Amino acid sequence: MAQKKAPREMTGAELNSMLKSSINFKSLGGVRCEELNLTEEDMKWWRDAKIGMFVHWGLYSILGRGEWVRHNEQIPWEEYTALADQFNPKDFDMHEWTDLAKEFGANYMVMVTRHHDGFALWNSPGSYQHFTSWDTASHRDFVKEYTDCAREAGLRVGLYYSPMDWRFPGYFDPKGEEDPANAENALLMKKQCYDQVRELVSNYGKIDILWYDGGWLAHKGSDTSSAWFWEPVKLNKMAREYNPKMIMNPRSGWEGNFYCDEGSHEITGKIIPVPWEKNMCVCSGCSWGWMADDPVSDFDWLIRMLVDVVTRDGNLLLNIGPDRDGHVRPDVAQRMREIGAWLRENGETVYKTRGGPIEPVDHVYGTTYRENYIYLHITDREKFRHETLPAIPYTIKSCTCKGQPAAFTQSAEGIRIELPENLPDEPDTIVYMELTENVKPAERAEIHFTGKE
Repeated sequence: MAQKKAPREMTGAELNSMLKSSINFKSLGGVRCEELNLTEEDMKWWRDAKIGMFVHWGLYSILGRGEWVRHNEQIPWEEYTALADQFNPKDFDMHEWTDLAKEFGANYMVMVTRHHDGFALWNSPGSYQHFTSWDTASHRDFVKEYTDCAREAGLRVGLYYSPMDWRFPGYFDPKGEEDPANAENALLMKKQCYDQVRELVSNYGKIDILWYDGGWLAHKGSDTSSAWFWEPVKLNKMAREYNPKMIMNPRSGWEGNFYCDEGSHEITGKIIPVPWEKNMCVCSGCSWGWMADDPVSDFDWLIRMLVDVVTRDGNLLLNIGPDRDGHVRPDVAQRMREIGAWLRENGETVYKTRGGPIEPVDHVYGTTYRENYIYLHITDREKFRHETLPAIPYTIKSCTCKGQPAAFTQSAEGIRIELPENLPDEPDTIVYMELTENVKPAERAEIHFTGKE
């Protein structure tokens, strides 16, 4: 019997150096647990899905100054909780979100069920002091509405949950160093976390993704450094009792099934050898929650970002922030639909593909592949004119672009492709490279991050 290869340990800095990459993975060095790992087959649907839609919505959407508004502006607690009396979107129908997700081209969604302010968007008996949409003005379980509508639309269901809660003094002093009573208070917050995660994974049918955020304590350190408090292996083993194949990110303090790169910074460098997801906003990225004047990002830039992610073998989870009534700003919805139109035309080169086999060249090109096709995504045609692609161990049968033949030469020195004349001006020019045999997938890399730099 062949001996199993030991996982390679590295830091995020080592990965970036090796790949010359701009990625910045969150929560590296999480607690390990072999029992919580998933197989490649378990992960296949997620890796094939490629595109997801993120939704940040809650009490903060009433104020329109971002999801951190309560903490950033130090709004008195009584004043902030009173917003629950205004959170009553009577005309809101969850199909607005799920319809948009389908038009955008998403295969999965992730909805924020409870952010750091503690307001739960479902009927949550475990909520401390019943701070929920069910127990306040709307008297609605938005998580049930979402999970029902998402499944109806054929979307995989993801739930975002924040373990931390600003309502608890113990969050800011979990060891009771400033006040011994805070240590007991922190344990109430921990109990709420376990109770609410159990509710989310047991009361709403099959949950495909559990997406944690905010495991750090006292606004210090990281999710990983706070694992001593949350006991994430215990937490996630409990969650998996209800959904054994549920995919989880690393933000609870356990290392997770995939890694997250958060924010609107560009992605550069080589193909990433671990499952990963780019989390970013369709608007400027200065807030994940509703802001009335947050400018929507340029279409061409968003398409190039999508291409930069998938050619490096990642998924794109693109966020929208609906307003207080659950509605999506018209220009935001329009941009999502424009991306969806592009994906309907070019989805063959994105969905169910893997990044490679040719390494990308930043701001010029990258590749994806499926079976006997390599899809060459060119984001700068002028620079590409001077490029020679590296040699590949496959014979090219034909190259086409926009339905037209693209002349090519293939040799041991590399591949030259001449694009057809009079191509339309677009952010991504795609060449379909048909091969005489299927591309062989790269061997799966077993990498553990130490968290050290």
